[in-house]
Amino acid sequence: MTVGNKLAWDDTVLPFQLDNSDIRGRVARLDGVLDGVLRQHDYPPIVEALVAEMALLTALIGQTIKLRWKLSLQVQSDGPVRMIATDYYGPTEDGQPARIRAYASYDVDRLTNGAPFDQVGKGYFAIMIDQGKGMAPYQGLTPLVGGSLAACAEAYFAQSEQLPTRFALSFGKSREPGVGEYWRAGGVMLQHMPKASPFAKGNEATGESGLLHARDLVDGDDSENWNRVNILLNSVEELELIGPMVSPTDLLVRLFHEEAPRVFDAQPVRFGCTCSADRVRQTMSIYSQKDISKMTNDVGRVTADCQFCGAHYDLDPATLGFEATKAADDDE
Repeated sequence: MTVGNKLAWDDTVLPFQLDNSDIRGRVARLDGVLDGVLRQHDYPPIVEALVAEMALLTALIGQTIKLRWKLSLQVQSDGPVRMIATDYYGPTEDGQPARIRAYASYDVDRLTNGAPFDQVGKGYFAIMIDQGKGMAPYQGLTPLVGGSLAACAEAYFAQSEQLPTRFALSFGKSREPGVGEYWRAGGVMLQHMPKASPFAKGNEATGESGLLHARDLVDGDDSENWNRVNILLNSVEELELIGPMVSPTDLLVRLFHEEAPRVFDAQPVRFGCTCSADRVRQTMSIYSQKDISKMTNDVGRVTADCQFCGAHYDLDPATLGFEATKAADDDE
């Protein structure tokens, strides 16, 4: 797949703050990241759309968290698309890009001609944070509600974090003369700065399925500010979100100039996978040689494929498991 002309703000997440309304946010543009994620698989277009939306949400949410290691988003459902999983790895050093990977599991015979979200049924949307060795991982769940993955993420933040959150996303295939089709995505995330939630005072939850909604979490001036900024965001056009003609800073000025927008350093994002032969061996280190023998194929090898990037590993079973008789270096 040939990607169109690269722009300075492609594959970046720009943090900003609206000083007059106590609201923070992110603007994301993804281009090469989606190319890297989707070209690893031959997904039907309707599945590609769901993966593109999930990757965009992952980029926006991941940049809001001070990560030592990994943020994961996951959808599990009983619908035609059984699972969508994404990982966001924070930059290891200042100035380095964050990395995103994603994949989906689906039943092609059950896919319909409906909207992308129609392909997921009942299930849950999960956010997991793993700060690495010595830190307990965190996981929060919310039901699949609202008609989009973005709505599920909004419900998660309202229910699990009690943070009013709003996403405006756009994604699709771009077509340019002389250039093949390729996916682009862009979006804005708004989030009210953390405060004591008025819901704690006994307000009713007004969201779908009895869940909290962003409006349940603000009152007084905060509610007025939140409503005003959301009305401004409602005026955004899809092409403004995706680009390529409108830069993220110009978009913020166009939407929120009266809210005193202030931008911070943009975070570059790249497609990247962390799989390796050593990680496969580490995963299999819990198995005995008897277990390993059951995984061995007819030519005496154990094979594994990475669901995220498609990498194929062909390993000597004697180097695997806690009863390994050969060093990994002997399988080169």
